[in-house]
Amino acid sequence: MNNIHKNSARVAVVVGNPKPRSRTYESALTLADRLGGADLVVDLADHASVLFDWGSPRVTELVEEVASSLVVVVASPTYKATYTGLLKAFLDRFPHQGLGGVTAIPLMLGASPVHSLATEHGLRPLLVELGASVPTRGLYVLDSEHDRPETYDAWFATAQQLLPTLPAPAPSLEVSSA
Repeated sequence: MNNIHKNSARVAVVVGNPKPRSRTYESALTLADRLGGADLVVDLADHASVLFDWGSPRVTELVEEVASSLVVVVASPTYKATYTGLLKAFLDRFPHQGLGGVTAIPLMLGASPVHSLATEHGLRPLLVELGASVPTRGLYVLDSEHDRPETYDAWFATAQQLLPTLPAPAPSLEVSSA
């Protein structure tokens, strides 16, 4: 499951906000843009109806695609001082060491800095447990600052040197819309 396939994503994004196209989604894409752009975006709100169907071929396919990415941005709003149940349900689909060989970047958004350690104390350990390499501090973004470039600047300035060098994005021959 961890082999890099010809069509695997350089950068994948997984968004665990129950609201589609949320601020969490926007923030995750902003961070992915700093890495050269997302090749795969999984907005779990779009898959909530099948997420608990363990026989769902679509969810199984998404797990395999994320597991074969080079870098994955895993994003969640802060709910009760941790990540959402929607995100947990998706990550529960990965087998032991299912993210082995993948570099993960935990990203959480919240209304207040009070829960800023949720990224390090909640999401990071889960990603490490799944076998991901998490070489940087996670990024906690205030909801009110999610659309400000400077919100990402300081984190990226220190994290960039710790992240893997990614190959250039493959040229896209077609544009598809969902």
